[in-house]
Amino acid sequence: MNSNDRPSAFGVFKPVGHVIVAFPTEGDTQGALTALLEAGFASEDINVYSSQQMKRQADIDIEQAGVLAGIGQELNLVKAHRELAEKGHSFLVVKAPDDDRTQRITAIARRFHAARAQRYGRLLIEELIEVGSGQNQVPESPDLGLDAQTRSGREAGASSR
Repeated sequence: MNSNDRPSAFGVFKPVGHVIVAFPTEGDTQGALTALLEAGFASEDINVYSSQQMKRQADIDIEQAGVLAGIGQELNLVKAHRELAEKGHSFLVVKAPDDDRTQRITAIARRFHAARAQRYGRLLIEELIEVGSGQNQVPESPDLGLDAQTRSGREAGASSR
C-alpha cells in the first residue's frame, strides 16, 4: 500500500491487514520507523503520514463518507485520527498480515510512546494499546461511580462529589 492506494469501506479509509499507529512527536515516529526497519519490516510495507497529511486525508474521508460508514467504527476512528493530527501526532501505517507482525509492531509502538494503535481486520478493528488506566473496577458501589477508563479516570463533564 502506498499513499495513493487508499483502501476504503463506504468512503472511509480502512486498511485491512494493516496497523495504524499514532505518535505524539516526530521523533517518536522516526524512532519507531527506524526500529521497524531494523526488525525486518520492508520500507514498502510502511507509510508515514505527517500530522498535516493525516488531517487533510481525514477531512476528505469525513466529507466523502457514505451513510453506512457511521454503522461501524471506521468513521469514528477517522475522526479520532483527525483530532490526534490536530494535536500534532504523526502516523505510521504498517502492513501486518499476521499476529506475529502485529505483536512486533505493538511492542515497537509502545517503546516509542504511541498514543493509539489499531489493527484493521475485515470485520473487526482491534485496539492494540490500552487507552484507559488499565485498572478494572472490582467492587460495585455507587460511591465509586462508573469505571470510565479514560486517562483521568473520570467521565468528561462529571462533577466530583
